[in-house]
Amino acid sequence: MAVTKPLDIPMPKISPNFTIEDIHKIREWNYERRKGMTPDEICEDTRRGAAELEDLLAQPIDPLIVAEVERRMEEVRVSRKTLASAEY
Repeated sequence: MAVTKPLDIPMPKISPNFTIEDIHKIREWNYERRKGMTPDEICEDTRRGAAELEDLLAQPIDPLIVAEVERRMEEVRVSRKTLASAEY
């Protein structure tokens, strides 16, 4: 079976905070790219995208990025504890 190539539509710009608006942009982008594709073709397109993501996830992560993520996660934990212990 020949797979229809998704339309070459540039991916929308995503904000650094990843908002609900970004989700809407991505959904609309996927809809436009996949117009006219059969369900099997959409599944194949999804599998190709998943394979690309798996390749990205298999790459080593910069230790500085890991440290920054851990620092921010700790800030969130502290904020939550502070909010939970606050008397109203």
